[in-house]
Amino acid sequence: MKLTVFSVMTPDMEPEELIDELKQQGFDGVEWRYKEIPAELTKEPISFWGNNKCTLTPEISEEEIKQLKAKSEADQIEVVSVTPYLTSGDLAGTEQVLKVAKAFGASFIRLGVPKYNRSENFHTLFESCKRYLEECEMLCKRYEVKGLIETHHGTIAASASAAYRLVEGLDPDAIGVLFDPGNMVHEGYENHRMGMELLGPYLAHVHLKNAKWIKDSSRNDHQWKVGWELVDEGVVDWVQVMEDLKSVNYEGYIGLEDFSAKKETKEILKYNMDWIKDRE
Repeated sequence: MKLTVFSVMTPDMEPEELIDELKQQGFDGVEWRYKEIPAELTKEPISFWGNNKCTLTPEISEEEIKQLKAKSEADQIEVVSVTPYLTSGDLAGTEQVLKVAKAFGASFIRLGVPKYNRSENFHTLFESCKRYLEECEMLCKRYEVKGLIETHHGTIAASASAAYRLVEGLDPDAIGVLFDPGNMVHEGYENHRMGMELLGPYLAHVHLKNAKWIKDSSRNDHQWKVGWELVDEGVVDWVQVMEDLKSVNYEGYIGLEDFSAKKETKEILKYNMDWIKDRE
């Protein structure tokens, strides 16, 4: 099993520092978070989705890419993905990310999928996203980098079957699905093996994290919310998920994306690595 780390979960590390740590701990690859970081954010505390030091920004130069790529290659850490936060329909932005991914020699980028918040009809969102993905298919073939949509709560691809509807009919060599059971604790749960079987050749990558439902103490109406958890303390039965992946002959990467914040960064990397290795 090949293991990678999405740098969104290592916000207190510089990219070079993360590569050193991945090499030391025996990981195989890295997924670079790719996003603008406004100047005001750099004054805030370190966080996963805010002031994240392990983020590559669109301002990255060709020379910086060459240097980081060379370090990754020297340490035998594959750049698996350049992972942005694209908006569905943004073809110019998509192509810009594909150029960066191509320069790194990355296998994947993450494509945009519309959010669903009751403000627009699902069918309208679906049709516009389908057209976007058809255009992305051609771009991805041109740059030889696969584009992935992620099973993600709050979007029209919250489940495996919803993601499948979007990619169905597209070339699985160019367009695939990032399967994320942790996200499906929030929304979109289906039997994981069934989802993997449905996705078939579109199952391109997997993210490993966990979560659970908890009472929202900030509210008086006893509503629930989802909180991130350690891999072995959340709702997702990762032992079963690993067995399901084997059953469908999945041979791709497992990418860590732990947001539990229950341990220091280096410790949480080791914790997940040890947990996975103990169950191989």
